[in-house]
Amino acid sequence: MGHTLYYKTRIERWGELRAFLRRICRGLGYEVKEEDSTLTILPECPRVEPLSIPRRGFGFAKTNLVEPYHSLYLLILHSLCSFGSVEVWEDE
Repeated sequence: MGHTLYYKTRIERWGELRAFLRRICRGLGYEVKEEDSTLTILPECPRVEPLSIPRRGFGFAKTNLVEPYHSLYLLILHSLCSFGSVEVWEDE
């Protein structure tokens, strides 16, 4: 059974967030894609789903508790509050 992170976002400073995530992903060696009002972080682990961050809305990513991806996703998600608001919860 997998483990999933769930989140709700409302990003007010979208341009600043895009620049921040590009910088973070470059340092981590992850690819980041932008489509419409969504940023998607693509890890290199097939057991971890991409992290798609909507400007406003809900999202989820199955991490299967694979480290360091799970912890990095948590850090990235919680950092979103610097650019707006975010609520994060996960499987118990």
